[in-house]
Amino acid sequence: MALDIYAEEMISHYEHPHNKGKLEKPDIMLHENNPVCGDEMTVYCRIENGILKEVSFDGEGCAISVGTASMLTDFAKGKSLEEIERMDFNTIKELIGIDPGPARVKCATLALKTLKGCAFLYQHKDIDIATKEL
Repeated sequence: MALDIYAEEMISHYEHPHNKGKLEKPDIMLHENNPVCGDEMTVYCRIENGILKEVSFDGEGCAISVGTASMLTDFAKGKSLEEIERMDFNTIKELIGIDPGPARVKCATLALKTLKGCAFLYQHKDIDIATKEL
């Protein structure tokens, strides 16, 4: 029964995504894609004093990638870049409340991979291997 609630929330975020659309004058933006299923996403960020003040995303994808992006952008606002850098697949599983399974991992982590990439690039750091493998 609990999984149904999480699935309903995911579908709601897919049908009515939060923070979807291009952010005007972002400090950093990054585009990533999931070649396996064709999902594409661009994340736009405004950062002040090392804190993510505004974030949005744009692109096309399945219910899991868009729903997760909507939930992640809500969650990430106000977080430090260091906190964002430490986010991982477990963060996504806790956030969305379900384990998407091996076939949908790349869908569920596309927004995280893109957001973390923004955090690294904004600080002129190389993107770490764990992020590249998301």
